[in-house]
Amino acid sequence: MQQAIAIMDSGVGGLTVAREVMRQLPREQIVYFGDTARTPYGPRDLQEVRAFTEQIVDYLMTFNPKMIVLACNTATAAALDTIAAKVDVPVVGVIHPGARAAISKASSSGIIGVIGTKGTIDSGAYAHALKQISPFVNVVSRACPPFVPLVEQGHFSGRATYEIVKNELLPLRSMPLDSLILGCTHYPFLADTIQRVMGPSVTLISSAEETAREVSTLLYEKGQLETGDAVPEHRFLHSGQSDMFEKIAQKWLAEYIARTKAVWQVASF
Repeated sequence: MQQAIAIMDSGVGGLTVAREVMRQLPREQIVYFGDTARTPYGPRDLQEVRAFTEQIVDYLMTFNPKMIVLACNTATAAALDTIAAKVDVPVVGVIHPGARAAISKASSSGIIGVIGTKGTIDSGAYAHALKQISPFVNVVSRACPPFVPLVEQGHFSGRATYEIVKNELLPLRSMPLDSLILGCTHYPFLADTIQRVMGPSVTLISSAEETAREVSTLLYEKGQLETGDAVPEHRFLHSGQSDMFEKIAQKWLAEYIARTKAVWQVASF
């Protein structure tokens, strides 16, 4: 029987990671949990986020997954070590993969911007991860609290969205950045708008691709990559009652779930 990769996020943001896992590992089954009833996590105390993350992981473990992916930067900053010590399967976060991708793609200035939720930015997790890899890099960080609500409401583009993004990123536009880490998995939904605001000279870095690569590497090393021909059945769980989660998920993942099975349901702890 196929064992799933379990992915959790505060809402729809982790779908950016799920999509990349599906692209790189099309045989793998996904169990996804979006905590839409309690999103956003960014303004919350990290202890509260840790408690939410532990609760969700406990629930996901009832599905007997072979791996847990914390596809939420705030949850990764708050709870990665706690979860890794608690469960007996590999646990992958999104901060270190994102930092590695930024270092490998950064150009000559050595100045890397990071945008994220208040919780992620205040934790200093990205700055620490980047400095661990390259002590000479300059890190400029900024919290962008309006971005997660925009994404959760499905407002990825349009004039109003552009103005909000422009106002939030204004302090970064005058800095000689060559790379900007989207330090929240919700932010790739706004990537086109963010790129318009920052201009073509700034490379946007999303951790999704690198995180999926780490998932693949770990499963390969443990001999747990799925090799059969069975069509995977993905399960998408969310804690809220809104139809917005399913609407966004089905649109974002359309090409990857077209030839698979997908089950949608409201989760109950």
